[in-house]
Amino acid sequence: MVVNQGGTSSGKTYAILQVLFSKAINEVCTITIVGQDIPNLKVGAGRDANDIISESPAIKQQIVSYHMSERVFTFKNGSIIEFNSYDNDQDAKSGKRDYLFVNEANGIPYNVYEQLYLRTRKQTFIDYNPDASFWVHEKVIPLPTTELIISDHRHNPFLSDKVREKLEALKDKDIDLWKVYARGITGRIEGLVLRNWYITKDDFSDKKLVGYGMDFGFANDPSTLIEVRMEDGELYVKELLYETGLTNQDISNRMNILGISRGTLIVADSAEPKSIEELRRLGWTVDGIKKGSDSLMFGINLLKGYKINVDANSSNLIKELEQYKWRVKRTGETINTPEDKYNHAIDALRYLVMHKFSKKGYGQYAVI
Repeated sequence: MVVNQGGTSSGKTYAILQVLFSKAINEVCTITIVGQDIPNLKVGAGRDANDIISESPAIKQQIVSYHMSERVFTFKNGSIIEFNSYDNDQDAKSGKRDYLFVNEANGIPYNVYEQLYLRTRKQTFIDYNPDASFWVHEKVIPLPTTELIISDHRHNPFLSDKVREKLEALKDKDIDLWKVYARGITGRIEGLVLRNWYITKDDFSDKKLVGYGMDFGFANDPSTLIEVRMEDGELYVKELLYETGLTNQDISNRMNILGISRGTLIVADSAEPKSIEELRRLGWTVDGIKKGSDSLMFGINLLKGYKINVDANSSNLIKELEQYKWRVKRTGETINTPEDKYNHAIDALRYLVMHKFSKKGYGQYAVI
């Protein structure tokens, strides 16, 4: 699986198509290129495919026919490249292929993609502009078999200086648009509390372990455990636990399975003194975070001071970060207080950071 998340004019679609033309020539295979609809395919991947053919006599010589109405290229060796769109997941169940290219995937429903992927024998390619997080970030990028490529206009040597200047000029107009279109960084929903986080597939087990943050839950809310590491002033965080219905003994058992050292600091919500004491009696090093009237905003502002690198497999933490928003009055006015939801893993992270890095009474030796 290859996922190319790219800014505008990064050449991501063109590059994937070049790979697919090479495969069609060098092996007998069926390749399906999928778009949101036929008009989008024609002006996007279809136009790029025609440019590649017209600019390469060697490729053109290998193509024996192009069926206009069916949008199918047939090669001398029997390979075909077909361009198609699907109305629903049932429609997507028809046909199998060796290679699949999902073009501008954020315009295609996950259930359609899933059916196409299940019927692909060899390899799948995905590309998109990262206007906002969608199913690729949650369901595809975290898979160990996925190769994530992030590209932008700087990787395209054939782009004119005029286009480059236009993209870079976005930085002075709208920094979020600049991140998406000039740097290929996933866009953020309006009103998010935290924007300084980035998904990574890198292994950061060699970074210095700071400790663990924990938030207690039970029936409706999950109990959460977040591992926090640090290097060069950046935080590296990983979701270890996010589960409802756990007793304190269950939590202790989970931490044993995870291989957490009983001597490593765990910082939890001081509103649960009984739970903290039970975990202490089970041998864990647990402190409660001191709370005050300003502790929530203080902790959020503290988190904003760090670049937060989030492990790609931390799906629940990522979901929270994508939905943790400021409260809004009925008038539409934003209030400087977050909504009290989508915050169980974020709170766990906040407790640890406040406890370890604050100089305002929430520090390393804070107790209940």
